[in-house]
Amino acid sequence: MSFLKRPNDFLFRALVIVASTSLAVLCLLVIYSVVMRYVFSDAPDYVEPIALLLVIVIAMFGAALKVREGGHIGLDSLVKNLSEKGQAIAAGIQHLCLIAFAAAVFFGCLQMAETTIDDRIPIIGIPEAVRYLIPVVASVCIALFSFEHLLALFVKKQK
Repeated sequence: MSFLKRPNDFLFRALVIVASTSLAVLCLLVIYSVVMRYVFSDAPDYVEPIALLLVIVIAMFGAALKVREGGHIGLDSLVKNLSEKGQAIAAGIQHLCLIAFAAAVFFGCLQMAETTIDDRIPIIGIPEAVRYLIPVVASVCIALFSFEHLLALFVKKQK
């Protein structure tokens, strides 16, 4: 199991750094934009497209981080009332669904990235595909983290 845990530990730390840095940069960028707009009446036009990319990074990488931590939005009152075996089955189904979701995001966003690679984001001039490559990376992380949880369930079952 350590063959997947160690790389996932590194990946988790990298995602934390990128998401945290993105959040800090987003805060500074918004403050800068507000000061420039309301104090100097000179709002920079590049803030909005950069902020949108940062929000995508924060949301998608944050979702992957919550998968690794085992956190999710949901009602677990039913699952808590199940037997230990029932809870393990529910957790397995949850992670299989997350892997299916990650695969759908991966292939859908990859296709969108391929079709928008020649388009440019107005003002900042980078390829439009960047918006779709961020969820591609996050979906790979979600699948890896879910697979790690499935392996942990399987190893626990074997003991």
